[in-house]
Amino acid sequence: MQTRMMSQFMLRTAIYSGSNTRALVPDLFKGLGAKRVLLLSDRGLEQVGVVEKVAQIFSLTSRGNGPELAGMFLDITQDAESKCVNAAVRHAREIGADGLLAVGGGSVLDTVKGVKYALHKGLSDIKEAIPGGLLYEQFPEATHIPIPHISVPTTAGTGSEVSPIAVIFNEDIQMKTNIINPFISSDIAVLDPDLTVGLPPAITAFTGFDALTHAVEALASPTATALTDAQALHAIRLIEKNLPEAVANGANVVARMEMLQASLMGITAFSFALNAIPVHNFAHAYGALFRIPHGLANAVFLPVVMESIPSLYLPKIRELAEALRVKAAPDEDPSGILAKTVEKIRLLQVKTGLPQDFAQYSLTEEDIKRSILAVSSDPAAVNFPMPKELIAAVGQRVVPLTVN
Repeated sequence: MQTRMMSQFMLRTAIYSGSNTRALVPDLFKGLGAKRVLLLSDRGLEQVGVVEKVAQIFSLTSRGNGPELAGMFLDITQDAESKCVNAAVRHAREIGADGLLAVGGGSVLDTVKGVKYALHKGLSDIKEAIPGGLLYEQFPEATHIPIPHISVPTTAGTGSEVSPIAVIFNEDIQMKTNIINPFISSDIAVLDPDLTVGLPPAITAFTGFDALTHAVEALASPTATALTDAQALHAIRLIEKNLPEAVANGANVVARMEMLQASLMGITAFSFALNAIPVHNFAHAYGALFRIPHGLANAVFLPVVMESIPSLYLPKIRELAEALRVKAAPDEDPSGILAKTVEKIRLLQVKTGLPQDFAQYSLTEEDIKRSILAVSSDPAAVNFPMPKELIAAVGQRVVPLTVN
């Protein structure tokens, strides 16, 4: 742990948790000073009734005594595409919205952070803000963004409702780009487990693995601190305990609530220990190239990367093993503990019905070659570049090739 280095830890988002906490949203917006709120979500959540569950709350608010739901933008697609951000910015300006309500998973939450940033900076194309793939703003360049912003996550995975990071897909260059700014996170996150009970088992599983990956990479980070370790380790404990139950019994509101809080803790640890993130590096690149859902990509890559780069995980392998309830003798060799820990993660994959490779995507040897440049040029590679041979070797393990 780098105790002599300067570190920062900032959780500036207020958090309201519990069943039916969505009912608080209009009053929370009123407290933030919003009068005309734009609700942003996706068509899938509209179809299953989640959008209506949130939208109807505004109709119950006394007229003239609270903010108005001025409009809805529901055309957000996978990966927070730049074109979705830009279309939502246009709509927000057209209806004169002064508050943003994000209801959805990571793609929706990240899109809305992009919308907020573009509105604040007067941009019409979010790609202008991130020409090189990474925009990293800290004080004093980063300044307060006075746009009331509430997020209601419907998946327990990205934790994007509280993170200072927005991952925006640039279609032109096929890259997941990043805005990092302490003020783009929500003012308030409302964690209502009732809105996650209908999430299908497969999506519950891979979003849960996204949260687990955040926590594991935070723990392994060379710039981790006691503050990030506390969040990461407890997130891992909660996920190991609750993810199989949330997948098997989606109506278990207690497990759903625990997963929402674990997701939030995982991304908090990840955001403020941010350094070496090879699993996310692979997941970003493969997600951008082959449109593999982010959580699924992380789930497949996590155990493979841990085995391929053991030196990154060995320093804290005992703590990680303990959090995952892996038994290890006091004098046991760290390499042996790492092997047991990876085995436990694979068992968790099996328990939650996740694949261990990308067989369903029919990738080829040529695709593995394409991925080498994508992994190397991803913004995540800046802090932890990997040799091309390693990138190719990991690719070979996750892409089953048909032998003629």
